[in-house]
Amino acid sequence: MGRFTLIFLITLFFSGQVIAKPTPLNETEKLASVGKVWGFLKYYHPNVAKGKFNWDEQLFTILARTEKTNSKEELSQVLIDWIGSLGEIKPCKSCQTPTSTARFNKNFDLSWIQDNQLFSKQLSDKLRFIETNRFQGKQYYVTTAKKTTKAQNIIIQNEPEYPNFLWKDKNLRLLALFRYWNTVAYFFPYKYQMDTPWNDVLTQILPKFLHPESELDYHLAMLELVVHIDDSHAGLSTDTLNEYFGNNYIPVTHRIIDNKAVIVRPFNDSLARLNDLKIGDVISKVNGQNVIDVFEERKNYIQGSNHAAKLAFARNKIFNGSTDSVTVELLRNGKPITKKIGRYPFKDFNYEQPTKKKYKILNNTIGYVNMGEVTQEDVSQMMDSLIDKKAIIFDIRNYPKGTMYLIANYLNSSPKEFVKIVVPDLGYPGRFKWTKTLKCGGSNKTKEHYKGKIILLVNSQTISRAEFTTMAFQTYDNVMTIGSQTCAADGNVSPIGFVGGFKTGISGTGIFYPDGTKTQRVGVKIDVEVKPTIAGIQEGRDEVLEKALDLLKD
Repeated sequence: MGRFTLIFLITLFFSGQVIAKPTPLNETEKLASVGKVWGFLKYYHPNVAKGKFNWDEQLFTILARTEKTNSKEELSQVLIDWIGSLGEIKPCKSCQTPTSTARFNKNFDLSWIQDNQLFSKQLSDKLRFIETNRFQGKQYYVTTAKKTTKAQNIIIQNEPEYPNFLWKDKNLRLLALFRYWNTVAYFFPYKYQMDTPWNDVLTQILPKFLHPESELDYHLAMLELVVHIDDSHAGLSTDTLNEYFGNNYIPVTHRIIDNKAVIVRPFNDSLARLNDLKIGDVISKVNGQNVIDVFEERKNYIQGSNHAAKLAFARNKIFNGSTDSVTVELLRNGKPITKKIGRYPFKDFNYEQPTKKKYKILNNTIGYVNMGEVTQEDVSQMMDSLIDKKAIIFDIRNYPKGTMYLIANYLNSSPKEFVKIVVPDLGYPGRFKWTKTLKCGGSNKTKEHYKGKIILLVNSQTISRAEFTTMAFQTYDNVMTIGSQTCAADGNVSPIGFVGGFKTGISGTGIFYPDGTKTQRVGVKIDVEVKPTIAGIQEGRDEVLEKALDLLKD
């Protein structure tokens, strides 16, 4: 081998070691990385988490600095320099101290920090150092509701709303996305249960926030992002969205059974008669399209923890529109009918939720309690009048009025555990901790405890406090739960705001049965499943209540 050749090969070898080929990044990868790092520093960096910087402005600045970066190496160096400008991070001795509090870690995921396709080793090491020496004081951007209630769900604070926000402002659109994404990433107790992993949601939805063609596109992107967390507590309503889906309603409400919409109640009797719509009418098509196909097309914009909840929340997504009429195909008495029916602003209905009797006696021996009507002031007299009945049916297909603990005192002679709760750990964002298991019943204030049988009625209208109440009553010794899958959104709601003042929320605490069985997305435990049928609605029957009465005969 000649001397020249040897020198050339040696030079080539060492130059290859020194000059590595840059790892290219596309726009989505780059922006998603910036958004994750920005959110991580917001809650972890000691100088940022205490509110030392205008963190929104810092995002706008770093977006400008990273705009022209095209590789992992370039992006990482800009982020490293930025982190260096935030000040010194002192070793955190308390961060290393083992805690006696039991942890819930199913939501915790900082694995993205080690992604060597997106970050240099130097940047990953720096982020891991910050995690190890994370902020331990009073968080500036988030607190808990513990000061005002016993709940410890998060409360977002010190976040400017930008009321004059214009949808064409790219920086503010990205700020809205990154704020929401990071709030859910670190403080949503049910993140691990989402259908789509939250990291994937960011990369899927980011282009829609980055390049909307209209204000409507941007609002639909916000709604789709919210729906992705699969939480019945998480909805979004804006004037733009309401106009898109339609502010005009048909004069009846429906329930979807067997993929068809069955009319169950009028919003306005006169307008229902005017349009010849009757309870039990089965609507199969709207403007020539199958009802269930309309639902499927709009499912990405319908909130809900499960399919049953989504069907319940689809009320303004099937028949609403901006025109004053819609053509439907319906089945009545076995005969198909095609007709045009009117649509009206909801205010024209002058609708008031029908009131029902708070409680009553059925068949002289069975108490029936409508939990949506009974108040705390009613409990003592109600339970005194039902204490000698052979059974009590608690109808929880509604939203109770805070009577759970009072009634439970009549059911259980001693306190019984009914729920375990996880709450966010603000000292280690992304991790959660178990609180003390809650108990109900056992108060000495009641003179006598109930000794008969109890049946609980539930369905997709049973949500949040109603599910919590069901769990408490299920601690009774002789109890049965009848009905269908509940709305499966349990835990105190934490309000969250989008840039521009748009409001949404999340289930802020994690609710589990004492044995660890989850309730979110699944719903409460059910012993006997009963669902309404089209025939039952047409005959004016309450088939769930009927099943309860049949079981009590046995």
